[in-house]
Amino acid sequence: MQEGEAVLVDVRTDAERAWVGEVPGAAAVAWKQWPGMTMNPDFDAQLHAAVPAGQKVLLLCRSGVRSVAAARRATELGLVAYNILEGFEGDPDQHAHRGLKGGWRFHGLPWRQG
Repeated sequence: MQEGEAVLVDVRTDAERAWVGEVPGAAAVAWKQWPGMTMNPDFDAQLHAAVPAGQKVLLLCRSGVRSVAAARRATELGLVAYNILEGFEGDPDQHAHRGLKGGWRFHGLPWRQG
């Protein structure tokens, strides 16, 4: 991504990005929509619009689960796609709190709060 070979696409909902934080420069293409977590019917078109021809795509969600499905779909669409392990917040700890046991923020990668 830093070398201009890939685009980072955040597949979390608008609500998640607004409430929890976002990655500067990431394209926002929700895999599922809030409320109800229904599939985004425009995902394919929005993803194609966000990823220029010849670019790879890195997909990010909360924990790395939705982004796996999004990466599979991106591959089906002909893109070279990668899932970002641990997602933005990582797995929950023993108290069911996220952000303390892995993830984008935990590892000190760039992010900002709304």
